[in-house]
Amino acid sequence: MLNRIAESLKAAVSRIRHFDDEAALKRTLEELRKALLKSDVHHKVVKELVSKVEIETKRSGIQKDRFAKALEAALFETLAAAGNQGFVFADRPPTIVVMAGLQGSGKTTTSAKLAKYLKERGKKVLLAAADLQRLAAVEQLRKLSEQAEVELYTDKTPIDAAKGALKRAIEGHFDALIVDTAGRLVIDEALMRELSEIKAAINPHEIFYVADSLTGQDAIKTAAAFNEKIGLTGVILSKFDGDSTGGIAVGLAKQLGVALRFIGAGEKLGDLEIFIPERIVSRLMGGGDVAGLAEKVETAIDEKKAKEIGRKIKKGSFNFNDFLDQIEQVGKLGNIKSLLAMLPGGAGALADKIGDMDLQNSAEIKHTRAMILSMTKKEREDPDLLNPSRKSRIAAGAGLSIDEVNRIIKRFKNGAKMAKRFTGKGGLSQLQSALGGTNSPRMR
Repeated sequence: MLNRIAESLKAAVSRIRHFDDEAALKRTLEELRKALLKSDVHHKVVKELVSKVEIETKRSGIQKDRFAKALEAALFETLAAAGNQGFVFADRPPTIVVMAGLQGSGKTTTSAKLAKYLKERGKKVLLAAADLQRLAAVEQLRKLSEQAEVELYTDKTPIDAAKGALKRAIEGHFDALIVDTAGRLVIDEALMRELSEIKAAINPHEIFYVADSLTGQDAIKTAAAFNEKIGLTGVILSKFDGDSTGGIAVGLAKQLGVALRFIGAGEKLGDLEIFIPERIVSRLMGGGDVAGLAEKVETAIDEKKAKEIGRKIKKGSFNFNDFLDQIEQVGKLGNIKSLLAMLPGGAGALADKIGDMDLQNSAEIKHTRAMILSMTKKEREDPDLLNPSRKSRIAAGAGLSIDEVNRIIKRFKNGAKMAKRFTGKGGLSQLQSALGGTNSPRMR
């Protein structure tokens, strides 16, 4: 979504020359105003933002670079309007989080995504199923908790589930408790009463509202109603990879007075991005998010395994077991579109053209995995054993042609040769350095 706004902003900035006059500035500001409104940024936010850009550009001098700098500063001020981003831990564990939202907003999936996000950063997380209104909600959360590899607590009533989960979290020395509550198709008294009772029973540190990005400004109106009734401490935007203009992310904090904390940018549990204004502004201005990309790589790649693989490559003992392990790790990076969107320059536009190609579930990855799993233990450990008859048996077992098997084997050998060039040069740390380093996650 951010790619669309970024392209609109780029078009607006391009209308002003290196040095220009007030008439040109007026035309450019009008183009900027139209671009933001078209991207579904609220009209009051647009008016304030454009005014700030105009004042600062006139003060510093009307030229392209200064206009862009003024726009960048105004965007940052708007995005960072309400304070904390990411996850903020309580002084004493467990940090208690209540997840609220309308039915269909992606609240249950987002609860599991948040649990996985914290677990990947070394935290012990407990999920609580307090949504007993929707049929199969508990079963859905059970399956998601298994995928996220976190513990799930259930009980007969929402209040019992919340209270019991808190007791379990304290006794089990959990770092965080995430309580998934019921949603409705619309806001009603029963929903708010239940949320208020849960809030009173467990005294949460955070109440996160899960807002559906696809509903645009309606999501902000509904969040405002929840905020008025129960008090919100943060918002998570779900379905941010969907077919929407994305302007809700730009104006939400300013309109609501509540910080946007995370963005759900895909269907997988790993597709949850921390909302860091500096990084979002960088993407909007065409600078990408190399720090966020490096952080994704750091989370997905096991550095110990990477070093071990490096040693094996150096010795020439890299085998298909290692190859499969590397495929699984790279697959954790997820969606190619989301990765390209984090690169600077024109990569965002390229991402839109490529579409949602998943590194874990692409045809090539599936074929490679099937081929390796069709090998014997000895064949995986010693690629030189693969003669024509063995290849034929493996192809039949994997449902592939001989040509496909030969192509995968060739890619394996070429990959091992290429990887050998990079061993002994710092491994993962070198990659992070090349990407510009990582900012520490907003987890305090």
